Amino acid sequence: MTTHPIASYNKSTRLFTLYQFLPRDQFNAMSLTELMSVYGANPDRYANERKNLENDLSSLNQIFNDIFYSQALVREPAWGQDISGQTARFYIEQSFSIDVINEQTVFFWQMLANYTANYLPTSFKQSISDKLSQLHRQDRHSFNQSKLGRWQDHLITLPSIVQAPKLDSEVLASIHQALLQNKQLQITYRKKWDEHTDVRIIYPKGLVFIDNMIYLTGFNLADDHIDDEVLLESHRNFAANRITTAKVIDKSIPDWVERNAFTLENLRKLGKLELNNGLEIGLVLKVQKYACQHLYERPLSDDQTITVIDDTWNEVRATVTNTQRLQDWLVSMSQLAVVIEPAELKAVIYERLQSGMALYEDY
Repeated sequence: MTTHPIASYNKSTRLFTLYQFLPRDQFNAMSLTELMSVYGANPDRYANERKNLENDLSSLNQIFNDIFYSQALVREPAWGQDISGQTARFYIEQSFSIDVINEQTVFFWQMLANYTANYLPTSFKQSISDKLSQLHRQDRHSFNQSKLGRWQDHLITLPSIVQAPKLDSEVLASIHQALLQNKQLQITYRKKWDEHTDVRIIYPKGLVFIDNMIYLTGFNLADDHIDDEVLLESHRNFAANRITTAKVIDKSIPDWVERNAFTLENLRKLGKLELNNGLEIGLVLKVQKYACQHLYERPLSDDQTITVIDDTWNEVRATVTNTQRLQDWLVSMSQLAVVIEPAELKAVIYERLQSGMALYEDY
């Protein structure tokens, strides 16, 4: 960014510099007065320079519309609306870029749209679709004729059995703001199977994607402590679709939340990012031989071993995390696999299968 006032340059340079300076999200949208802090520095020409700023913003908006077919430069109230008595604010949509568009860029967004179509909430999918539409409008013909472009007719993804839950865009926006600005967050949360809601203040840490669910992971309010294990007791995960309201609080999260011990990767290794009944276990399965084939292709762990027992059965050993998802998968294997070890997990799977059989016997 230039150290000189933007108004001191010719128009083309002013527009490019203004594009670089404008904020990239709604929360940091700037008024004309705020923009003038970098645009103009001559108090004797303030009125004229402010008018030039308005014209430059209008010109930049027109360029985005005419060349990029995009309304990326947002004015609140919207362009064309009367703003008498109101303070107009400006920002550029975060997904917008004037980067060079080539077939690799378009192919990336095309594949992102295809492979996330059935796993992301509608609000997320729409942003990807909008970006793809923008890219296609710019150079649809040349992309469709390119080697990468021709792949779109030969790829398809099938939907998940259950759809992604609906998410509140305002809630997500507040979560994003709190995470990026390291602020505390007040949420109204409804637990599964509970009609009542609970209002709490948390220290947000990050977002966790599991299948087509999104979880906000973070910590309940807690004082600093020398022992990380004590602080981990305040760790919680919240399903984003069960957060009914979210409000950013103008207070920074405490320094201890940023410790290396509490990075998302370390929380994952500790089994804190999803439902689990302990950490790593030595899983031993007896799996029907023909059903075992996919475990050669998609192993349960890096240390997985498969030993042939006889013509019908194989033994599978792997070190895995004892999560709810693991248990769900073992139940889905039903007549194809038997848990041998550990005994506690075997008892859980047996009980779930027995419960399922009892339901069918009642009908």
